[in-house]
Amino acid sequence: MPDTPPLPSSASPDAVATDLVVLDSNAVLDWLLFNDAAMQPLGAAVAAGRCRWIVTPALRGELEHVLARGLRSRPAADATPLWQAWQRLACTVAPPPDVPPPPGLRCSDGDDQKFLDLALAQRARWLVSRDRALLKLRRRALARGLLIVTPAQWAQAAASVS
Repeated sequence: MPDTPPLPSSASPDAVATDLVVLDSNAVLDWLLFNDAAMQPLGAAVAAGRCRWIVTPALRGELEHVLARGLRSRPAADATPLWQAWQRLACTVAPPPDVPPPPGLRCSDGDDQKFLDLALAQRARWLVSRDRALLKLRRRALARGLLIVTPAQWAQAAASVS
C-alpha cells in the first residue's frame, strides 16, 4: 500500500461536520449493498449530515454500469435499497469542467479519474476508495487539500477529531 500522508492536525469536529466526500463505486457498494463494517462510520456521518456525499450523473452511470455487469460475490443482489439510499443521501452537483487534471493528478485507471476530478473541482475534503490507482495519488492530492483515504482511514481520522 502507498505511504499514507499524515492527516492534518488542524481538523476540528466542526470542520468535519461540513466536509464534502466523494465515494468511488466500490465504496458505495461496500456501504449500501454489502454493509461492510469499514464503511459504516462514514455512512452514519453522511446519514446524520456530518458529511455531504457529492455525486454527478456520471458517477451514477458508473455505478449502474458496475451493477449491470453483475457482482461475482453476490450475483442475485437486490440493488433497490442502494438506489433508495442514493436518492435520499447523495447530493448531485454539476459535473466538473472537462479540462486536463492538474499536473501529477492523472489516475492510471481512466475509469477512476472522474472521482478525482469531481473531488478536486468541488474542493471535497475526502475521496474514499480502496483502489490502488487512486491511493497512489494521495500525496499529490493532499497538496491541494484533498485526502484520499480508505474507509478505515476515514473512520480513524473522524474518530480522532470527535
